[in-house]
Amino acid sequence: MVGMMETSPDDGGGGEAMAAAQQTEEDMGPPWLRPLLSTSFFVACASHPELSKNECNLFCLGCTGDALCAYCLPAHRDHHVVQIRRSSYHNVIRVSEVGKLIDISHVQTYVINSAKIVFLNGRPQARPGKGVTNTCEICCRSLPDSFRFCSLGCKLGGMRWDPSLTFAIRPKRGQDSGDGGSGSDYDSFSPKKARRAAAGYDQLGRFDRGMIRWSDDEGSKSNTAPITPTTPPISRCRPSRRKGIPHRAPFYG
Repeated sequence: MVGMMETSPDDGGGGEAMAAAQQTEEDMGPPWLRPLLSTSFFVACASHPELSKNECNLFCLGCTGDALCAYCLPAHRDHHVVQIRRSSYHNVIRVSEVGKLIDISHVQTYVINSAKIVFLNGRPQARPGKGVTNTCEICCRSLPDSFRFCSLGCKLGGMRWDPSLTFAIRPKRGQDSGDGGSGSDYDSFSPKKARRAAAGYDQLGRFDRGMIRWSDDEGSKSNTAPITPTTPPISRCRPSRRKGIPHRAPFYG
């Protein structure tokens, strides 16, 4: 009888094969993700070499070709084009643009020029800084927060052995219910809003005495009656006596 050999995750890439088998094509990201990560940006446009300001910092998600400059946009009028920016000589993209298209969880985000961004590719770091306790699982880049990866490319590399990672955006709990999936801050009642309501502020931030509630001495009932200002105490000051009409002194000749 011929024995069968079991393959462990540590044997010659067996873990990568198992992770790839459990991940769907949707989990690995849209078709434009890998071309986006491998494209060279901030180079002179080959289609408009004679024009000024022809730096390529745009990418068409529908064509997944080379980087585009501003003069290339008329040919991609009806396509989804994203803008790539630079930070410390590395390519970044705003979370407001890419967060609607793929799941960027577990990726470190940064705030640059009042905008939250993520890096496209890893930034290898030979030695982490002093006091650093969290680093990227792929390139060992120091991370200020408790994230696993420093960039989208590093998360893609981590998906080779971790089947729980995905780029597919999953609907959150409650979005399939009758509320129509509305999860905006205006519809939710956060603890911060609860504290403001307890302090007597309405949704517009205005003070409303009628919203203040308090408990009685036993704490069993709540009173919603508005607070009325107390009558100020009457000041019983003694009025000053008015002087009489002045009279001229008699003149003696």
